[in-house]
This record gives sequence, structure tokens and C-alpha cells, in this order.
Amino acid sequence: MTDHPSHAAAAPVPTRTGRRCGIVALGVAAAVLCADQLVKLWVVDNLALGQEYPVVPGLLWWEHIRNSGGAFSLGSGSTWFFTLVMAAVAVGILWLLRRVRDMWWALALGLVLGGTAGNLTDRLLREPGVGRGHVVDFIAVPHFAIFNLADCGVVVGIGFVLVLILTDRDLEGRRGDSPEEDTVVDREH
Repeated sequence: MTDHPSHAAAAPVPTRTGRRCGIVALGVAAAVLCADQLVKLWVVDNLALGQEYPVVPGLLWWEHIRNSGGAFSLGSGSTWFFTLVMAAVAVGILWLLRRVRDMWWALALGLVLGGTAGNLTDRLLREPGVGRGHVVDFIAVPHFAIFNLADCGVVVGIGFVLVLILTDRDLEGRRGDSPEEDTVVDREH
């Protein structure tokens, strides 16, 4: 009975692996947060609010704006709501990291956590006040919203999460069992 392949896949992953994944996730989050905040400091100090600075003419430019809303500046009058949501997402990811035993999940969640923390920092520390701060956005491309490095971390991280879910990879790096295997295991018990 213990020689069945599905029993080997269910073996517990060493705690050391969980610690490594936690360290990787927190390291990635810290790198995204630091890069985001350093670039935003540069933007605030060097780019006039609302002015366009071409990088790749017609394709990419810097444009310093302050966003009081969410993505695409939606919900501009609800800055406090976005602050609460970001704080809840950050706490949720930190709680979830206790279960992660897969480096791909650690990377994905670290990117989302770092991006969330970057924009949450703006909400907490920037004008007009704590919990109501406006996010510094500056990366502009044609026919799209203006965004920042924190947004990039969130979007890329969520992209990784979707790939992991679509490939049926759990937080421990295992692939989900097919229904046929579940049936075989159930008959043995």
C-alpha cells in the first residue's frame, strides 16, 4: 500500500524548503519594494508633474502623475479603500507564505507582495496624508494607463500565479492528482 505512486507524491516537504521559499519570497518582495521606492524618489525629485519625457518616441515615455485611485485611476475618491485592500493583500500573502514549499510560488508571491508593499507605502506615506496618499505613477505607453514598478511586480506575479494554477501546481510544487488516481487510491482504503 505504501508503494503506490500517489503516496510518494504526498510525502511531506522538509521544513527547510519552506524556510528557503519564505526567504526567497521576502527577498524578492524587498527587492521590488526598494527598486519601486528608489525610482519613485527619483521621479518626484527630477520629473515635473504632468510633463512627458520621451524614452522611445511614440512607444514609451515617462510622465509623472499622482494616482489617488486604483488601476486606470478608477475610484479616485476611495483612496482609503485601496489602502485597506492593499494591507489585507499583504497580510494574506504573508500568511500564505507559511505553506509555500515551491520556489516558483515563492517567486510569484514575492513579486505580488513587493508590488503591493510599494504602492501601499505610497498610500501610507505620501500626500495628502496617512492612508490617503497618492501613488506615484510614471511609466507611460500608448493607449494604456500610466503605471509604476510596483504595478509591474503585481502584474508579473499574478501572471506567474495564473500559470501555476493552470498547470495545476500546488504550493508545495506538486501537480494535482487526476480523478482516476483519486479513484484508485480511494478503492485501496
